[in-house]
Amino acid sequence: MTSNSEPRSTTKKRPGTPSPALAGLSPNALTVLERRYLKRSPEGEILETPTEMFRRVAHTIAEAEKGFGNADRVTELEETFFGMMAALDFLPNSPTLMNAGRELGQLSACFVLPVGDSMESIFEAIKQTALIHKSGGGTGFSFSRIRPARDVVLSTKGVSSGPISFMKVFDAATETIKQGGTRRGANMGILRVDHPDIMDFIMAKRDPKVLTNFNISVGITEAFMEAVEKDREYDIVNPRTKEVAKKLPASKVFKQIVEMAWTNGEPGIIFLDRLNRDNPTPQAGEIEATNPCGEQPLLPYESCNLGSINLSRMVTEAGAVDWDKLRWTVHTGVRFLDNVIEANRYPLPQIEEMTRANRKIGLGIMGWADMLILLGIPYNDPRALKLADEVMEFITQEARAASRQLAIERQPFPNFTGSLYEESGSKPLRNATCTTIAPTGTISILANTSSGIEPLFAVSYLRQVLDNDILVEVHPIFERLARERGFYSPELMKKIAEHGTVQDIPEIPLEIRRIFITAHDITPRDHILMQAAFQKHTDNAVSKTVNFPHKATQEEVAEVYRLAWKEGCKGVTIYRDGSRDQQVLSVPGAAETAVPMEKGKSSHKRERPRALTGTTYQMETGCGPLYVTINEDNEGLFELFTTMGKAGGCAASQCEAIGRLVSLAWRSGVQARQAVKQLIGISCHKPAGFGAKRITSCADAVAKAILLHTQAQLEKDVSLTNGGACPDCGGPVEHEGGCMVCHACGYSECA
Repeated sequence: MTSNSEPRSTTKKRPGTPSPALAGLSPNALTVLERRYLKRSPEGEILETPTEMFRRVAHTIAEAEKGFGNADRVTELEETFFGMMAALDFLPNSPTLMNAGRELGQLSACFVLPVGDSMESIFEAIKQTALIHKSGGGTGFSFSRIRPARDVVLSTKGVSSGPISFMKVFDAATETIKQGGTRRGANMGILRVDHPDIMDFIMAKRDPKVLTNFNISVGITEAFMEAVEKDREYDIVNPRTKEVAKKLPASKVFKQIVEMAWTNGEPGIIFLDRLNRDNPTPQAGEIEATNPCGEQPLLPYESCNLGSINLSRMVTEAGAVDWDKLRWTVHTGVRFLDNVIEANRYPLPQIEEMTRANRKIGLGIMGWADMLILLGIPYNDPRALKLADEVMEFITQEARAASRQLAIERQPFPNFTGSLYEESGSKPLRNATCTTIAPTGTISILANTSSGIEPLFAVSYLRQVLDNDILVEVHPIFERLARERGFYSPELMKKIAEHGTVQDIPEIPLEIRRIFITAHDITPRDHILMQAAFQKHTDNAVSKTVNFPHKATQEEVAEVYRLAWKEGCKGVTIYRDGSRDQQVLSVPGAAETAVPMEKGKSSHKRERPRALTGTTYQMETGCGPLYVTINEDNEGLFELFTTMGKAGGCAASQCEAIGRLVSLAWRSGVQARQAVKQLIGISCHKPAGFGAKRITSCADAVAKAILLHTQAQLEKDVSLTNGGACPDCGGPVEHEGGCMVCHACGYSECA
């Protein structure tokens, strides 16, 4: 799955551009780079190769050395930074890869904006959000300062609408911006658990059409968790008056959080007191919110620049951790990220001021699961937890050593005076924080490695290219071992993809099966213990998704939340298999994405058996009731018939024609999602219904009947995909660290 030379784009590029070799890029990486990263002309023509992209970034970040009197080192460091990225040993966050050396120049992924309790403050934050999203960043907010719904508004003698109503305005603004198509707008909305509107906030996303551009998390306090443990009431405080408004049973609120998270994965939880316990600059403000995926707590108007070390590249040929290479990469990565702060073009002056005052960086990791495989350690083995503790302690210690050296060269971060470091007698640092573990959903695809500290997404999976061709993608280390050990075959790889796990496939040697653990082969407890092992030595927080099987109970979710609190985690995101499939179906404009790929479908025309089984759906159209019958054979969807109520003429004949053509397509191997994509939204002069039930034409009714049918099938077998199908390629979407990521093509969305 990796290439020894740089894959060439099929799109024309600037003539005369050199193209040196770039080792390690997979076909998927090239696809992602072409779609989202490489520089383009106004006409959409790709103007650079991946090598040139890394060179552009390395040159821009090395140029920052001139500001520190190191002009003589720019060329040397450009080569160092370029080599580190081109070898896929380290990659910065996506905005740096996209924007460094280009007109936009905005290099940060994470921002937090303050939201006050006034109309002026709220709409100023909305304006600032739009500017950040336009520049390619994601935003986090605490809405806890806004007075509750139905509270008094002194200036008008009216009543307030509450924080959730204003969150919807932020959501609408995000929907409008969409970040120019390179990075989708993403928000984190946090409300303290002691806010009077907390129950409404917990339930805010029970309607899948609400707050679609937000992740939401409840800001949990230590007092609340202690009240949960002791089954006591806790205080609800009005943020306007700072007075206790009422008391609520903590167990009731906790149960509601658990129930909604079990239902659709939200809200997550953030342990606010822990974020502020580790806030290195309390004199500069209180931490109220995080970035969209929760791993980066920030003060109001702070931003953070992230980068990740590829741990799969930190293993020696003898099968041991390469501590010397890891140390060098950490020190070089810290220098790179501190330079990013200088090279950055900030979207707001307040953000530049606060970012430069604290100079937070977030050096993290990816490829953890791959490192364990290369070392022969199962993900759910106690040895993995021990190594996680050792590796992250080493990285953070070395990152701080590098930051202390930069403080000598360049001075400490300005807010060092009065910080926790100064109070504890620590030597000055250049950066208030050094380490963060981000989800790395897209950059891990570029690096051809596993995401963050997550277990493997899959050993083998199906990838749809063009409309109907389905390729089998195999984990590169597994494929190499399978060929070396003599058990590789295309048929076996396809069987693994369809089965979802290698654990009970006897053709695979036991010693291979035990190290190729996927997210669904381990228990939720294993997920939390791994997160806690890394959190112990991480300055900021750890992005991690705790996966649950579809059959998991709400009490099991509650146990994981309690365990995360007891083990020292700073937040938790959970996802129960199949729990968001209904939500995917309900998102306007993305209906076709909910239709999973049919596995095992052949491209030859299938003959009709004597008997088939199916389901008939009644769809109300402007021409009257349309009955759509969908039949299946053992390969999947086979045929579609329509019957048009009392109406006849053109409507009935056109529906019959649609049914025949769809049936022929299905029998010839065309995927169901392609039929939906072509038919949905076609309109005529006689629409029917309102809102989500609106049918715009008979063709639209057929498409929506197919959607209903595939949804029912998906609910019968939630193992088809974790989070629905990718809108770009039809591949499976995995929930990782607060994001939905398609490992087949690099599509991701973090809300």
